[in-house]
Amino acid sequence: MRVVVTRPELSARRTAARLVELGHAPVLLPMSQPVHKPDAAIAALRARHSALAMTSAEAIRTLAHLGAALASHRSTPVLAVGKATAEAATAIGFEQVVDGGGSGEQLAEIAAGHRRSDMTAPLLYLAGKPRSPHFENGLAARGIGFRTAEIYEMIPTNHAAATLRHALTGIAGGDRDNTGQEPSAVLLYSKETARLFFTAAETHGEALASMRFLCLSDAVATAIPDTFRRHAMIAEQPDEEHLFRLL
Repeated sequence: MRVVVTRPELSARRTAARLVELGHAPVLLPMSQPVHKPDAAIAALRARHSALAMTSAEAIRTLAHLGAALASHRSTPVLAVGKATAEAATAIGFEQVVDGGGSGEQLAEIAAGHRRSDMTAPLLYLAGKPRSPHFENGLAARGIGFRTAEIYEMIPTNHAAATLRHALTGIAGGDRDNTGQEPSAVLLYSKETARLFFTAAETHGEALASMRFLCLSDAVATAIPDTFRRHAMIAEQPDEEHLFRLL
């Protein structure tokens, strides 16, 4: 099956490798790219905090730029939104990493447990822009003190529309073995990514009519236009393993 991967390029390549192992033909279509802000991360880490929270592995990639400046923080507890973020945190040397289960709401519940055992300083949320409000709303609802520091920004790629046009005619990425075969499914990992995808695809409605839109969560599906909503499928759990089960 030909599958469009809309994640940023680094994450998309890892997803593509897994798709190939499963016998699919991935089409890389990054809808956004990261701008890391290591200086903002350094400034945020200087203030007292009880733990770090991250809802994307992109935050870990920002911290990876800090080098020796990160050394004194590696023993700080890290609350990571899911498996991929947790593994990325461990890979750069964090010693106490908790997998939050895949959603911002679940991570807020875990943060509540952490705060009950350590009330001496606020939680530091190392976040991106734009982002879902679910984690911060969950913290606020539970009365958890926190600070948010935006340490990276996702900006739209400037070639998405052209790449999508090629993908829909089956010639994206030099995949000559599948020339002429249109994609059968699109993997959508965030609400913002879904919004960008359908903006880029607004002149390709007929080509999209036979495609399935596989969403990481209910929130992602809300960004799908009504015209295509009936073709949306939502993973039972907000992680890539469950997303792949929809293929």
